[in-house]
Amino acid sequence: MPFADGLADFRSDTVTRPTAAMRRAMAEAEVGDDVYAEDPTVNRLEEEAAELLGKDAAVFVPSGSMGNQLGIWVQTRPGDEVICVEDAHIRNYELGAGAIVSSVQFRTIAAVGGAMAEQDIRRAASGSSYHLPRLGLLAWENSHLGSGGRVVPLPAMQAGKAIADEFGLGVHLDGARLFNTVAASGIAPAEWGATVTTVQFCFSKGLGAPVGSILCGPADLIDEARWRRKVLGGGMRQVGVLAAPARIALAERDRLAEDHALAASLAAGLADRFPGAVDVDTVETNIVLVDEAELPFGAGVMVPALAAEGILLGDLRPGVLRFVTHRDVDADDVRRVFAVLDGLGNG
Repeated sequence: MPFADGLADFRSDTVTRPTAAMRRAMAEAEVGDDVYAEDPTVNRLEEEAAELLGKDAAVFVPSGSMGNQLGIWVQTRPGDEVICVEDAHIRNYELGAGAIVSSVQFRTIAAVGGAMAEQDIRRAASGSSYHLPRLGLLAWENSHLGSGGRVVPLPAMQAGKAIADEFGLGVHLDGARLFNTVAASGIAPAEWGATVTTVQFCFSKGLGAPVGSILCGPADLIDEARWRRKVLGGGMRQVGVLAAPARIALAERDRLAEDHALAASLAAGLADRFPGAVDVDTVETNIVLVDEAELPFGAGVMVPALAAEGILLGDLRPGVLRFVTHRDVDADDVRRVFAVLDGLGNG
């Protein structure tokens, strides 16, 4: 439903606001000092997440970027390279943290929909020698933001894991929207977890909690990540007030299918109105991309026209607009979008 202020906010699934149940859980959360591992609500959340992903342990962190950077840091050495796609979030949207925190650089692979081809991974993994940087890690992103929330197929990640094992590399998954991938594919979280060493996912995106992400993996790496979390200033105290809504969000994860259905409806309506501007076949989760060059009224028109009617959206990159569906927008909001755009088309 629209926000209380009447906005329909399609900019991101990070804009969701905690439900009444989440607010109650925050107020009533059993808490302790998490740095001493004494917060029972955090401990339960970490146990639940680790079990769901088929991992030994987990550590609660303030943000997805911190979770990703810890996953990189505990599996690499300074000067290592990390294999990833060209438009990986860890490379493009985390402010150079890989270089700042872990002193790594990235060996990129061109990919479609975030899926690196087996032969390209092998070529990249083979391209290390005495004269070249060492490789430390293979990194995936699923669902893949840069392609509009596409699902990287499980066989691609399984093939990547086999190559990584062959070359002695760890594997990290930026699963910020992993449960969108789970909802779209019908494949259990633990099956995705089996393809990687560490996995980070966010509670504060489609799952709808107000704050927090989590890193899951082997016990020794998570122990090290917990220590390094403190180095980064991520040691939190009575943080059960944040873990409590995260537990609710995780328990309600099946509702993400509703967001996907809404995105499909939005994409179909946009494609009918503006052929060529939206590729409905690529809308697999909760993100719809619009090519401004294919809009009849040109670039720079849609965003302010919608904003004037209380409808917000953003862009993924120059010339590509992004609608993201989530718990706090609904079919009525999509109809509001169409009403504005139909007016533009008649203008």
